Amino acid sequence: MLVAGASMSLLAPVASQASDVVNIEEMNSYARSQTKSSRIDSNTFINEVSEDIANLKSRVDGLEVKQSEFEAGGFSDTTTLDGKVNFTVGALSYDGTGTDTVSNESTLFQYMWQGNLNTSFTGDDNLYVRLKTGNASSWTKDKDHGTYLSSSKGNANVLKVDKIWYEFPVGEQNTVFVGPLIENYYMHGTTPSIYKPVLKAFTLGGNAAAYGASTDTGAGWVYKADNGLAISSNIGTKSKTTVSGSETGLLTDESKTSWANQIGITKDQWSVSAMVNLKYNDWGDSYFSTATGDDRNENSTNYGLRAWWRPVDSGSATPEVSVGYDYSVLDGYDTNDTTDAFFVGLTWLDIFNPDDRIGVALGQPQMRENTGAEPFMYELYYGFKVNDSITVTPAIFGATNANGTDGEDYTGAVIETQFKF
Repeated sequence: MLVAGASMSLLAPVASQASDVVNIEEMNSYARSQTKSSRIDSNTFINEVSEDIANLKSRVDGLEVKQSEFEAGGFSDTTTLDGKVNFTVGALSYDGTGTDTVSNESTLFQYMWQGNLNTSFTGDDNLYVRLKTGNASSWTKDKDHGTYLSSSKGNANVLKVDKIWYEFPVGEQNTVFVGPLIENYYMHGTTPSIYKPVLKAFTLGGNAAAYGASTDTGAGWVYKADNGLAISSNIGTKSKTTVSGSETGLLTDESKTSWANQIGITKDQWSVSAMVNLKYNDWGDSYFSTATGDDRNENSTNYGLRAWWRPVDSGSATPEVSVGYDYSVLDGYDTNDTTDAFFVGLTWLDIFNPDDRIGVALGQPQMRENTGAEPFMYELYYGFKVNDSITVTPAIFGATNANGTDGEDYTGAVIETQFKF
C-alpha cells in the first residue's frame, strides 16, 4: 500500500502536466524530497504485522482474564435462580364485641422478596436454598387470630437463608431429603390441596394439627409408584431451642419433634391422602387453630384426611374442590382431650380472562371440645394476570369468634401484586 501510494503521488503531477513539456528538474526535486521519508525495506511490513498481532493477542488475553473473573463470581451451569416479590396493601377492621383484639388495625403497605436457588450435581439430585426477606408486621403475621397472610415475611428487611435442604434419588422410585432448615410438608409424597390461599391458615387443606409444620432440622423419605401411589415418612425436630430457650440437640427427649407419615394416590383429576403425625414435647401449630386447640402440654397424635378434584376443562361454572379434616388426641388432659378442624376450598380458573383465578375458602380452625366459642374463617379473592410476570389479587377475608373467643369478629381486605422473575 505504501508503494502504491508513492506511485500515485508520482503519477499525479505527471498526469496534471500531460499537455505540457515534462519538467525534469521539478521531477528530480520531487524525488529528492521523498528521500527524506522512511525507507521501505523487507522489514517494513513484517514489523507492522508483528505489532498488530501483539496488540491483538494482548487484547484477547485481557478478555480471557475478564471472562474468568466473571465466571468465578457467577453460578455454575447447573444452578438456576428464580424468585418473586409481593407488594401488599391492606387493612383490618374489628367488628366484634370481645376484648382479645389484634395489635393494630391500621392500613399497611408491606413487601416480601424471595429467591429460589436450585443446584444439581448429578442431574437427578437437587440442593435447594431459599433466600427471603420482608417487613410484615402487626395483623399480617398474627397467628393467633388467623390473619397471617401467606405472602408475609417479617424479619425487619434482613435477607436470610429461609430454607435449605438436599434431596437425591435412591433407585428409580425413592427420594431422600435431609436439611438443617426444612418443613415436613416439603417431604410429603402426595400434594394435600390444590387451593392457592391468601391466608396462611388455608394452606395444605387446613394448616392445623396434622399438616402444621415448622422450619428446622429435618429428614424424610418418599416412595412414588408409577400408578400414582405415594408413601412418605419424615421427621422435623426443633433441635435449637425448647420453651425455655435452651439447646436440646437432635431427637432428644426434650426437643420438639414432628413425625409425619402419609399415604396417598394422585391421578390427573383427583387425589386422596391420609396422614398420621405424631408430635412430641409440646409441638404446637397455631396458623389454623384456637388458643385451646394449640394448647399441647405433652404429646399428641394427629390424623389428617385430604382430597381434591378438578374438572377436565377450566373456564366453566364447575370449580376445583379441595377438602380437609384433622382430628387430634392430646396427652395430658383427663377430659376434653380431642380437637378437630375442617376446610373447604373452591377455585374457578379462566372464567373472565385466561389464567385468572377465583378462590373461596372457609373452615373451622382446630379447637378442643367445649372450651370456647366455635370459630369460623373465610376468604374470597380474584387473581388476574397483567402479563406473564405480574399478577394482581384483591381479596377479602374474615373470622367470627376468632381464637375461640366469643364476639371476636374481624374483616380484612388486601390488594396483593406479585412480580415473578
